[in-house]
Order: sequence, then structure tokens, then C-alpha cells
Amino acid sequence: MDTDPSISTDEPRVKRSFDQMVFVNRNLTMENIKCYGFDMDYTIAMYKSPDYESLGFELIRDRMVSVGYPHELLRYRYDPSFPTRGLVIDTTYGNLLKVDSNGNILVCSHGFCFLKGENIHNYYPNKFIQRDDTERFYILNTLFNLSETYMYTCLVDFFTRCNRYTNLMKGFQHGDLLMSYRSMFQDVRDAMDFIHDTGILKGHTIKNLDKYVLKDPNVPVLLTRLKVAAKVFLATNSDYSYTEAIMKYLLDNSAKLGSQKMSWRSFFDLIVVDTKKPLFFAEGTVLRQVDTDTGKLRIGTYTGDLQHGTVYSGGSSDIICDLLEVKGKDILYVGDHIFGDILKSKKRQGWKTFLVVPELNKELQVWDQKKNQFEELKHLDILLSELYKNLDSGSQDCPDISAIQTRMKVLTYRMDMSYGQMGSLLRSGSRQTLFASQLMRYADLYSSSCVNLLHYPFNYLFMAPPVLMPHESVYQHSADFVSSKLTVANTFAKMNIN
Repeated sequence: MDTDPSISTDEPRVKRSFDQMVFVNRNLTMENIKCYGFDMDYTIAMYKSPDYESLGFELIRDRMVSVGYPHELLRYRYDPSFPTRGLVIDTTYGNLLKVDSNGNILVCSHGFCFLKGENIHNYYPNKFIQRDDTERFYILNTLFNLSETYMYTCLVDFFTRCNRYTNLMKGFQHGDLLMSYRSMFQDVRDAMDFIHDTGILKGHTIKNLDKYVLKDPNVPVLLTRLKVAAKVFLATNSDYSYTEAIMKYLLDNSAKLGSQKMSWRSFFDLIVVDTKKPLFFAEGTVLRQVDTDTGKLRIGTYTGDLQHGTVYSGGSSDIICDLLEVKGKDILYVGDHIFGDILKSKKRQGWKTFLVVPELNKELQVWDQKKNQFEELKHLDILLSELYKNLDSGSQDCPDISAIQTRMKVLTYRMDMSYGQMGSLLRSGSRQTLFASQLMRYADLYSSSCVNLLHYPFNYLFMAPPVLMPHESVYQHSADFVSSKLTVANTFAKMNIN
């Protein structure tokens, strides 16, 4: 928040730009945080988009061709304007869906063909899915998913347009060969696992660190300052050799004590690799020590006290708390995975959570450019409510709202196209996406980068704006009362009062 000139303070006034802000869903007192935890991929290590997603797509595509898919697939190139996070793949019908928190369909595409009206109803009569049906619906939660999202879309597009195959409701027929959408999805998933598990993607990344990894000089500054105020740990699903390569690139050349360089490991009180999140936040796995000279795991389960400079593999969130001697409520965990990092750490352990949303900068830019269209949407919502406001069960006339609804659809489409072909990560018109609802429910804080914590003191009080429930907003509070509530809230936030 910007400093209020009416508050007397000797502290320098700070004005943060949108791309430097941390946003708040629930009040959080930074002074009470005794431990900061970080994921690595897309959190401390930010990958350059769209180059990195394009690399992943090409590796998956080449793998698909090598296991028998048509060579014509090699013609496809990654288009960053198409996929976004939070989409859902319907493995029965091959559709790509954007849904809200309840499973209502906001956008539907079959390959690169966007379906409308009756075409959607042919697949989903109620324009609704049971997203808890995880056997059928696969939610694409991570930035790593973008490349496989696009690969699957390319497959559906190719087979739909290829005259060698007969289109069926649930796949494609060629002679006695049936290509179901489910089997195609599984093949894409297997190809994705292949490029990760065999180290192909990691190998290309390490060979081209400057091309694929953003080296932010503020990362070591943040970690150094945090370590003065609290304990700091790293918990990543990546193996030690890859973690070592990435973190050396980001931190080693920045950490110097006199003329002697400090190891990247000195930035952390505890380092855990191969965590297998989200399993890490439940029963976990065996905790073992890593031989940092060879990268191999030492035999046996580690049961001793924390050894600084030692790297561990596996373990669980409970073991983290025991080794660092902190409670779950004292930890702020920073990650990019809405499910593996944020939802599980919040629901199972009660950790405070900070979600990194790299797409947020673009979201804010478009939001600022298109805010007049959203204001018009809000105005049309109010207009609709006014038409029905004074009607009761005795009213016979039905208001004609067709023109208003048409205008709302036009505005929603224009706003969506400003973000990309699948629209915004967080909304469709005035309706929030599944991703947005999960962000608001499980992330205490969120921002485009963890580095934005540098723009706040470490005793800051993050305060969420007061929100009235629908039944509470019935009464028209006086302007003076509302103004006074906001003034008090802002004053407390800016004075960092606990």
C-alpha cells in the first residue's frame, strides 16, 4: 500500500508499481513468521517464457513421433498465445475446458476449434462437469503443463483434420485401429514423464542456462535478508544434480565473503531435494542424506539432528518442522504449484502460503487496459438487477433482457481475447475461473515473483480488504461509516500494527 500523507512517520515513503506488489487474501503478520520455505522451479528459478515452454513442447512432440505417431506432427510449432494454466482436459471427448469453481464451463475447444452454444451442449447438456472425476478430467495446474496442453491440442487438431482417420465421438478410427482421446492423453502424459524422468529436459536446460533461466540479482538479496530475520529452507522435487546446477547459476557468483565465494547452500538452513510433493505434505518418504560430491544417496534413514550444509533427499513436512524446530503456523511457504505447493501445505499442515503467479504481470496490464469494458460489464449486471428488483410472484411481465445479454457476451469475448486465445488465467468476463477460486481459497499471499517480498519490511502486516457477505451488503451503510472503516484498516496496515 502507498503511504498515507496523513500518517506521521519518519520512514521513507514507498510507492510500489503493480509488478512489485504482493496481494493479500488473508491477514498475515510477517513478524510472526519464523521460517520461510521455497520451492525451486518457477519460484526461485524462473524460466524464460515462451522459450522454455517451446523447448518442452518440441521434446514431447519428438518423443511422440519416435514412439509411432505421424511425422506430420513435426510441422507444429508452439504458440504461446493459446494455452494457459488451470485448464481441464476431458479425456473422454478430447476437449479442452476452462471452468469455474463449481465446474460450469466458461470456454470449450476441440483442438483449435472453439465450440459454442449447441455444440457444447452436445457434449455437456448442462454446460457442467464433475471436476472431482479425476479419472476423466485432468487439471493442468503448473507452468510445466503448458507444453503438454498444447501438444494434446495439436494431436486433436491433427487427427480431426486428417482424412485418413474417421472421427468418432470418443476418438478416431483407421481400419482396425482405434485412437481414443484417453489413450492419446496417456501417451502425451507418458512423453512428458519421459522427458523429465530421463533428464532430457533438464539436460537441455543446464546446457543453455542463459537462454532458459532468468538470473535475477535480487534473488540472493532476498534470501540474505530473510536469513537474518528467520530460518530459510529449500524443498524441491528436482534431484540434487539439477538443483545444484540451477542454484549455482543463480546464487554462487553473487555470494562473496571478502574475497572468498560462498556456496549457494549457505543461503539456506535446510535443503531437501526429491521431495515428491504433494506426498511430501502427507506421509512423505524416507529421509536420506545426499553425498554432495557424487550426488548419490547415502544408505539408511537419517534420524539425527540438523546438520548445516548437508543436503537431504525425501522426507516430509513434519520432518522439516522437527529439524528446524518450528511449528506449521510459523512457516510461510512460497511455491508456484496451486495443488502440490499451496493447497496441500495449507490443508494438511496449516502452513502460511505464498503463491507465485508469473502470469500476473500480463493479467494486470490487460486489466488496466480493459478496465472500462469491465466497468461496463458491472453496469450491465446492475441494470439486470434493477429490471427484476421490484418484481414479485404476482408479476406477469417478463423483462426483455436479450439485448443486455448479447452486449455482455460481446464484452466478455473482447476481454478474453485481450489475454490470449483461451482468455485470462483468472476470469471470463465477470466470472472467476477454477484457478482463481483456488488461489483465493488457499493462498494467503500471491504475487508475480517471490522477489517482491523485498519491497516490504519483514515485520509488515498484510491486511486483506474487508468483504461483506451478500446478506450483509443488503443494508446501505453511510459513506462516512464505510470511509471510516477503510481509513482505520489502511492506517493499521501502513503502521504495521499487530
